[in-house]
Amino acid sequence: MPPRESLRTRLLRWRLNFFPAYRRTGARVTFIAEDMHEVHVALPLNWQTRNYVGTTFGGSIYAFVDPIYMVMFIHLLGPGHTVWDKSARVEFKRPGRTTLRAEIRIEREELAEVRARLETQEKFDRTYRIEVVDEGGTTCAVVEKVIHFRRKRASSTDG
Repeated sequence: MPPRESLRTRLLRWRLNFFPAYRRTGARVTFIAEDMHEVHVALPLNWQTRNYVGTTFGGSIYAFVDPIYMVMFIHLLGPGHTVWDKSARVEFKRPGRTTLRAEIRIEREELAEVRARLETQEKFDRTYRIEVVDEGGTTCAVVEKVIHFRRKRASSTDG
């Protein structure tokens, strides 16, 4: 059965799409699964996202996937953890001449592995790969994101 959105994730999708920094990329979050394990994003080719030669601007290609893994992990891990984007690398494969899309997933096994490492390590980094495809399914870019995970220290209260 395909994943579905809930009212909570639909509201988060609307919030992300109206957040000024993300809105200015020209991209839109089109779907967030109710369990937060899958997010779909789209980047239309239009006057906002077109570069000098008429194809999708490389900065827009990066920006439309930039915050997604971090937001997903923040929601999945909860308040006892810090999640940051540490670095990224974009490999452009071919020009984007149509709407570009990416489907970002965090498998349950991956989440369990991150949780397990945070039990034994205070912090670590992991690399995730996002394929950006055009309307025909052709890969136009591959984005590698390095995500930094950290367990928050318990605060002590002296009384």
